[in-house]
Amino acid sequence: MHRTRPALPAAAVVGLLVAAVAGCATDPVPAAGGGTADGPVVVTAGDDTCEVSRTDLTAGISTFAITNTGSDVTEVYVYDGDRVVTEKENIGPGTAYDLTVDLGEGTYQVACKPGMVGDGIRSDLVVAPAAATAADDPAAERAVEEYRAFVQEQADAAVPLVTALADAVRAGDAETARALYAPSRLPWERVEPVAEAFGDLDPRMDAREADLAPGDDFTGWHRLEKALWTGEDLAPLAPVADQLVADVTELAGRVPEAVITPTSVGNGAKALLDEVATGKITGEEEAFSHTDLVDVEGNVDGAERALDVLRPLAAEEDPDLVAELDARFADLHAALEPHRRGEGWVSYDTLDDAQRRDLSRAVDAVSEPLSGLAAAASR
Repeated sequence: MHRTRPALPAAAVVGLLVAAVAGCATDPVPAAGGGTADGPVVVTAGDDTCEVSRTDLTAGISTFAITNTGSDVTEVYVYDGDRVVTEKENIGPGTAYDLTVDLGEGTYQVACKPGMVGDGIRSDLVVAPAAATAADDPAAERAVEEYRAFVQEQADAAVPLVTALADAVRAGDAETARALYAPSRLPWERVEPVAEAFGDLDPRMDAREADLAPGDDFTGWHRLEKALWTGEDLAPLAPVADQLVADVTELAGRVPEAVITPTSVGNGAKALLDEVATGKITGEEEAFSHTDLVDVEGNVDGAERALDVLRPLAAEEDPDLVAELDARFADLHAALEPHRRGEGWVSYDTLDDAQRRDLSRAVDAVSEPLSGLAAAASR
């Protein structure tokens, strides 16, 4: 989910990424290059500044070359009104990251969020129409259609799972609700970056208590998780369960309007692995249920599906990258497999530090080359 917590935990540092334990978010990320014919848009994010080298762009693929010169972890977003077009979270001090995005004609805002809180320091961005219209790319269109179908499938699948969870909560059946909790999240975890683009849904559905700003309501899955694993009376949680059903139903209904491009699919895959590194490996995501490995399964499934739909595009541009990603995903599955138990996973709090470090290394090994997928799939 989109994190809003004020500071990264000392033990890790998710933000879609982490230092010692999870490794990606704050680790230096090599620049991927690319972008428009005019070169990348340089974004210099300080503690109280957000310098953007160019604010007039031409429609098409652009690369934002982000450097965090501040002393705190930061985030950089591109907004279309209230909609998140793309984002990069957990950019550590002194590190850099290239963010590739496909922008259509229109007006946008670039926002840096030092400390990963608030509305950020914003600059307007104007994107003019391309001088010439590019010919339709059937392979790109096919990739987008396949990925949208996958997102719709997952969103639709979540509705009955969440409804069953809500039914159990309303009935006061904590044992059944606990059994249904993690499976109800699996489809969400597979497509979380698309869901996050609907900015109003993500905070209601997936915010953790530690992510909330003063005055925010604690709702969604993690509110139910806390109640279910701390023995709370479930009767007052019925409205929370009902709202979660309404939200997941709304999500399924909004998938057709989601703006999906090959670039966003590639960036989404990277965001999913960042989620693993910054939230799941650290054990922060499921602080009460310790069902983090179910979430990891969903994130990895989603990232691999993104690679699959982009494979024809990326393989043409950078076959070595695709081969490396296939190998790294295979290694990640091998690292996860010892923790599988039947159709599920062991409780995450049973993993010792060495086992968590092994998983973190396997996640980082996929995450780094995955940062190049969006650029390789954009043409």
